[in-house]
Amino acid sequence: MIPEPALRPAASRGPGLERCHVSRLFAQDGALVLRTRGRTRRFPVGGSAGIARAVFIDAAGIDAAGGGRKRVGPDLPGSWGEVQLQDGNGALIGRFDIEDWLPEAPVLPRRSVQGEQLPARTGVAGLLRAAGVPLHVVRDRNDPLVASKGAGASLGPGRPFPSWYWGVRAVAGSVWFAVFTVVVFSDTTVPWVVLLLAATAFAAPVARLALRAWTRLRTGRHVPVVRERVRPGPARGTGATVRFRRDTEVRVQDRDLVLRDLGGQEYWFALSGPHAVTSLVRVVDRAGKPVGVELRGPGEQVRAVFPWDLWFGGEGGADGWSRLRRAAGLSVSERRLSGKGAWPKGPVLGTGLLPGSGRAARRMARFPGTVAGVSSTAVMAFGSFFSVVQGLRIADPAPRSAAAAVLMGALGLALQAVPYAIHQLRGRLLLDRPAPEQTSREGTGTR
Repeated sequence: MIPEPALRPAASRGPGLERCHVSRLFAQDGALVLRTRGRTRRFPVGGSAGIARAVFIDAAGIDAAGGGRKRVGPDLPGSWGEVQLQDGNGALIGRFDIEDWLPEAPVLPRRSVQGEQLPARTGVAGLLRAAGVPLHVVRDRNDPLVASKGAGASLGPGRPFPSWYWGVRAVAGSVWFAVFTVVVFSDTTVPWVVLLLAATAFAAPVARLALRAWTRLRTGRHVPVVRERVRPGPARGTGATVRFRRDTEVRVQDRDLVLRDLGGQEYWFALSGPHAVTSLVRVVDRAGKPVGVELRGPGEQVRAVFPWDLWFGGEGGADGWSRLRRAAGLSVSERRLSGKGAWPKGPVLGTGLLPGSGRAARRMARFPGTVAGVSSTAVMAFGSFFSVVQGLRIADPAPRSAAAAVLMGALGLALQAVPYAIHQLRGRLLLDRPAPEQTSREGTGTR
């Protein structure tokens, strides 16, 4: 049993979902312990070489701060701030980007939460307090407390994609590019070269298919105790779809409250410890009509919201609200809006759970790709097509090699096209169609 406080990773889906189940950073027996997929590491606290202090650098990375040239790709590490763990001499022992341990980070604008709120919200402050490590907050990366030398160990929750997948893609991609260069510039039709080209191109879609199976198997290994499962009960006219009602849910587990969106991404919040969620606040307008529910943590920080019409305004909604209150065991209160301002104020998890179109929903629910995104898929498709072309070129001198190359190219294209076609057809014909209309039961017996 992992003791609280234990940090939960940023929300993830697909192969990264296992991180939400497994990855934790916690204090135990005089050490900070990092548990990730298949590995546990201990970092002693105190002593001559142990962790003596932590420094939270509350400053944006280069991209977020607007400095330097505009980069293409993901933001630089540290754009939400960084925590350094140092020994008594200020030498760096370990570090992590605080966004890696903020469950709702993927849906919030960068730096929308700052200052002391971040260590409190993630649980970093409570964890360091429990470990007996003093925390210093600085707002300048040039501050003398910031360790400028040494890489330090990474205390992140691990990569979403497993190492074997990156290894296969890297090796196959490197070999394919080298052979592709030889084929193009030498105009060779040597059968074994063409076969090597086709085999390395075929490895990429096979690896992706294997990743799907691996993800399903690994996720199935983790079955937490679920006390209650609440799905939306949308009111009439909300635009809720079959996919939204089927896949979106709140789970109250033995140690966590989990919000799952229709893309399969899960946001895990602790139910115990100093950074646990503490209350459910039902928000009503000046006329007394329910507007939504706020999930709050320490310091009354709003961690997530549940728009009333989407979750509790229709048939079964009142029952869902009652079951959520009962199972979560949190304090429940009511807040009346005083003005005409929008609710909620500012960006918060829960406002974008229902995509604006079926196309957006299908994109959100698609099996996640790598950082390269569409570019990776395009290269894979081109590689398979090029295998077919080269196989046809050697059909006369080497018919067996030609058949093998063409077969691998065609299968590679099919392994990419078929899952995509099934996903699109199921969405268009079934899942992204309007859900059956629900009868509204707003404001009746739900306080």
